[in-house]
Amino acid sequence: MNKAIVIGAGLAGSEAAWQLARRGVDVTLIEMRPNHASPAHHTGQFAELVCSNSLRGAALSTAPGLLKEELRRTGSLIMQCADQCAVPAGGALAVDRERFSQMVTERLCAHPRVTVVHERVDDIPPGSVIVASGPLTEGALADSISRALGQSEPLHFYDAAAPIVSFSSIDMDKAYFASRYDKGDADYINCPMDKEQYTAFVAALRTAEEAPVHGFEDKKVFEGCMPVEVMARRGEDTLRYGPMKPVGLRDPRTGARPYAVVQLRADNAQKTMYNVVGFQTHLRFPEQKRVFSMIPGLENAEFLRYGVMHRNSFLRSPGLLDRYYRVIGRENLWFAGQITGVEGYIESAASGLCAGLNLARQLQGRALIDFPPETALGALALHISTENRDFQPMNINFGLLPPMPERIRGKRERYTALAMRALGCLEQLRPVYQEDLEYENHH
Repeated sequence: MNKAIVIGAGLAGSEAAWQLARRGVDVTLIEMRPNHASPAHHTGQFAELVCSNSLRGAALSTAPGLLKEELRRTGSLIMQCADQCAVPAGGALAVDRERFSQMVTERLCAHPRVTVVHERVDDIPPGSVIVASGPLTEGALADSISRALGQSEPLHFYDAAAPIVSFSSIDMDKAYFASRYDKGDADYINCPMDKEQYTAFVAALRTAEEAPVHGFEDKKVFEGCMPVEVMARRGEDTLRYGPMKPVGLRDPRTGARPYAVVQLRADNAQKTMYNVVGFQTHLRFPEQKRVFSMIPGLENAEFLRYGVMHRNSFLRSPGLLDRYYRVIGRENLWFAGQITGVEGYIESAASGLCAGLNLARQLQGRALIDFPPETALGALALHISTENRDFQPMNINFGLLPPMPERIRGKRERYTALAMRALGCLEQLRPVYQEDLEYENHH
């Protein structure tokens, strides 16, 4: 029987359900929201973006750009919706988060092979199942996963989301529009600081009161989504070489480069809301208001959403999952999303695509698809399935791909060559994707 259950309608679960359904599999998509809230989500929509509205770099010379192109070519629902909901973001792909989530929800709910059930899952059900319950998995379901995998306790790290302010409350007499090195159409708002302002700001961050998070330690923070106050404690100049880097952001009014700069990026298509880029935090809300109001241009900022901190869980996937995201020794149990140890929006969608596509093929008695390690899809699958004593969540990056056989001078040229090789490898699998579509059309 071509039936499957997907637990969780985040980016991974939504993508997995779509890939199953479009290949002729009847899917029950179980999502606990809005009946049961989560610490990080604000709506009951599918594929809600909780941290940032950016899907990161768009150019093929970037690893995220390559992964997005691979997802487009393999029929990703997430990328179809993201491209239709894009908002200006320089060299990145950012989306109107509300419109994006709504579109994903509508597309899945309208598919005749998808049945949506809004309830909390406490035990892994029988049958063919993809668990895409996300990095906030806890309680009875986490216990059920631990029993199923013979693992006493999943690993965990902590993740943080950045605040959002209203555009109308930003003092544009002090801030200015510009994109780094003039890439894009000056899509970012930049709040410049001189050395005195920066020093005072860092000092305030270091001593600001944090919201209590049980078990939180700086060393458990995932490097790619580190709270800004943790960065401030790491050194006086850490922020100046991180999210407050002033390089390529000269003030068009004066031509001068600031000592440090805070960037804000549009969070919706109307550009009425702006996300403070790289300022994930778990400071208390009054402290966020006090400290972030020290940023020039944000003295009277209206905070539409404060930053939040939440616990993220992931599996020790190497030795537990194979390169298809399937549990070793239990061919009907699969995982997808950040719980597998892929980190990031598009990475989660990629794992969902691979798991959904291959579970469909397994149910139909056909060979599973091996994405070559030269592709971003294959490299991520190898990361979560290759033995690693110090396994940690990973964003897509060119370091995961095998190097080119010949030496190529220049980082951009080398990365572009890796991307072209990856797309060439993917192209060789096109007959397999056409086979999938033929199966869908004839059944």
